[in-house]
Amino acid sequence: MGALPVYPWRLAPDGLATLRQLRALGLRPGGQDVVAQIERPRRRGRPPLVAYLYRIDQARPVRPMTPAKWAALERANTARRTCPACRRDAGYVIPAALGMCTPCAYPDDQAAAA
Repeated sequence: MGALPVYPWRLAPDGLATLRQLRALGLRPGGQDVVAQIERPRRRGRPPLVAYLYRIDQARPVRPMTPAKWAALERANTARRTCPACRRDAGYVIPAALGMCTPCAYPDDQAAAA
């Protein structure tokens, strides 16, 4: 495979889209290869941001969510909210840095507030 064409930010030709743009159109790449990329310049000598482009005419519709997929997604989100220490639903996604809900991570702060 040769080098990909590179376009400046916001100057990609019509008929090409990024993954996010495809998704907004209700499409997915559908197994096609990347056809080009766009680069967004950054300041202070940092490397440019790159986004890959796909052909819209070869994109396929997004597969619909089945009841089993919805159930699996609900279980995964519940697991992210469940504290491993106290096994309660924290009501928010537990940060990986803490690894547990706030009351379990900082029990002294909770006792002082009570």
